[in-house]
Amino acid sequence: MWSLIGVFAVALIIIFITHWVYRWRNPMPNVKLPPGSMGLPFIGETLQLFASQSSFDIHPFIKKKMNRYGPIFKTNLVCRPIVITTDPEFSHFVFLQEGNSTETYLPFLESSRNAFEKNNMNIHKYLRNMVLGYFGTEKQKERLLSEMQEMVGRNIAIWSKQPSVELKEVSANMAFGYATKKLLSYDSTKYSENLKDAFIGFLRGLMAFPLNIPGTAYHKCQKDKKKVMAVLKDMVTERLNASNANQHGDFLDVIIEEMKRDEPVFDIDGATYVVFAILLASFETISLALTLAIKFISEDQAVLKELTDEHEKILKNRENIDSAITWNEYKSMTFTSNIIGETLRLGNISQLIFRRATKDIEVNGYTIPSGWGIVVYPPAIHLNPDKYEDPLLFNPWRWKGQGSSTASKNFMPFGGGCRLCAGAGYTKLQMTIVLHLLVTKYRYKLKNKWTKIKGGEVIQRVGVVFPNGLHIKVTENS
Repeated sequence: MWSLIGVFAVALIIIFITHWVYRWRNPMPNVKLPPGSMGLPFIGETLQLFASQSSFDIHPFIKKKMNRYGPIFKTNLVCRPIVITTDPEFSHFVFLQEGNSTETYLPFLESSRNAFEKNNMNIHKYLRNMVLGYFGTEKQKERLLSEMQEMVGRNIAIWSKQPSVELKEVSANMAFGYATKKLLSYDSTKYSENLKDAFIGFLRGLMAFPLNIPGTAYHKCQKDKKKVMAVLKDMVTERLNASNANQHGDFLDVIIEEMKRDEPVFDIDGATYVVFAILLASFETISLALTLAIKFISEDQAVLKELTDEHEKILKNRENIDSAITWNEYKSMTFTSNIIGETLRLGNISQLIFRRATKDIEVNGYTIPSGWGIVVYPPAIHLNPDKYEDPLLFNPWRWKGQGSSTASKNFMPFGGGCRLCAGAGYTKLQMTIVLHLLVTKYRYKLKNKWTKIKGGEVIQRVGVVFPNGLHIKVTENS
């Protein structure tokens, strides 16, 4: 009797598990989903995506899926159904549909998303106009160009007095210091938490497997994020309640002015996350892109020569060789612009760009259901041999006559559509000034060649990492 009950119970368990696994692998049997697989229960195919590689090629997991299923396929990342697109046309469509059939999606930071929205209203377009008003082209001409030159010159002078510097670290310090000054007049002596260290900790854990339990890198990432948010929230609150608000001349003044309107777009929590997001983008992208650019330049003497020739020609055409860069000179640095564009194309700083479908989306005869995540994967687009000949070769000359600073269906380092990063010009300006000073007033040489001292190896997972750094020696020209 009991043995029959036991057999029946086991049979029920097997049926339940079989049905559950079937539903996992076929999440919407009545909808024709894009091809692909959902991986293991719970974790999906997250482990495969987080595997590392030491080249700039398309990630093996993505490449395998592309070869098997085509440019658009489904998968599952930590219990979240996802469609990954490597197709330029559909990726461009996803960006253009922002606010219509797609929305920004931060799968591992979903709790922060509501800070960008109030009463279900997406404020990104409004915020983008605020950022461009303070950091855009006109402000770059008026003050940012001269301010950045002074700031970059001061920092590189400090680098030159050291036996060697780790470029990613010192460029992050430089970019972070300037960004915190322009954003919120940050004074580290007033706070117990080190804002930059907490930011760095947050970024390191963000590229770890998203397992949020004590002892994991991702758990520390979340703790560091809370520290950063606490400091920023205190600053926003203090400025909002201060009697001398709007007297600092920074971007936080602009935010506070908005918060004091009769119908403000965001509250304290929303303003805090706005500052967090802008600060994160304004220093990490610059330091990583700059480190990658100098790595690529140091490995190609022809690139270094043409870069140097371009900037020395500018010096020769000046009445005073020591005068500051003018806006016309900056716009004339076309090969420098090509180097930056090629660095962004090959380096692929933004490996995954997340969106979520807010309506059912039809593509190539398949349906992406409302609520599913959509991941645009720029490396597959930037390394497409049909568009870029010999795509794994660092070749700034490929941009000659094309203009590498604009977003297109085949070039999307800063996203696209209405979500195109408002700080793209700011990033390019700061990188250009650093390269100008390095090739005209400084050098880092070994046996009369521009080369690194040590390091420079790259690992790619869901981001680019220099495990041994990139150490260089900067020497002032005599």
